[in-house]
Amino acid sequence: MAYIQFQPLRALRAARILFADPDDLPQVFTIIESLSGNTLQRIARGFQADEGGQRLLAKQPDLVEKLADRAALAALPKGSFGRAYLEFVERENISADGIRAAAAKGMARTLPAPLDFVSARMRDTHDLWHVVTGYSGDVLGETALLAFIFAQTWNPGIGLIIALGLAKTAGAAQGGAARATIFDGFRRGRQTRWLPSVEWEQLLALPLQEVRAKLSAEAPAVYTPIRSAQLRAA
Repeated sequence: MAYIQFQPLRALRAARILFADPDDLPQVFTIIESLSGNTLQRIARGFQADEGGQRLLAKQPDLVEKLADRAALAALPKGSFGRAYLEFVERENISADGIRAAAAKGMARTLPAPLDFVSARMRDTHDLWHVVTGYSGDVLGETALLAFIFAQTWNPGIGLIIALGLAKTAGAAQGGAARATIFDGFRRGRQTRWLPSVEWEQLLALPLQEVRAKLSAEAPAVYTPIRSAQLRAA
């Protein structure tokens, strides 16, 4: 697993584009890929040290197949984790397939095994992390969730995107509160169970509150969303 990725100039070019348009999702993946360093190796070692992670590495399930089956998700009990995920993606008008397509557009390298699975798993579970933490898909919610993820993975690329989010939301009317929300995301990430190796497939039918308790996750974050349209109008 001697794979190291560090292309700062490529990351900075993508960062300029992303700062101008926070909705340009492929640039997020370009930044993360360009500055990931040995992050994926460290996460893979975390998988190998965890029973659930070992099972995931052995089976390498395609979670997107489950997340894309909206009829099956809609048939889950009301208040379940899977139903909450479905409500999230419908509210935000996004999909697991769409995130996969954005990643394919923004990433240029083919990863060796098992880093290819680890990277895909982090990508495909991103919106499940949204549901667990309670952050919406707005600019502030995304930045706060990335702060949460940074606390769990120490990915330098994510660190750069957080800096962009801090700068982008600083001029908003609630700039001080936005900064506090982002820093609180980091604090929450340090206190929650390590999420990369969670077997999310086994949790979809459970009540959302039970899932949060299993993961030692705090109550959902309460904050005022900042949408990209608001930033463009400011």
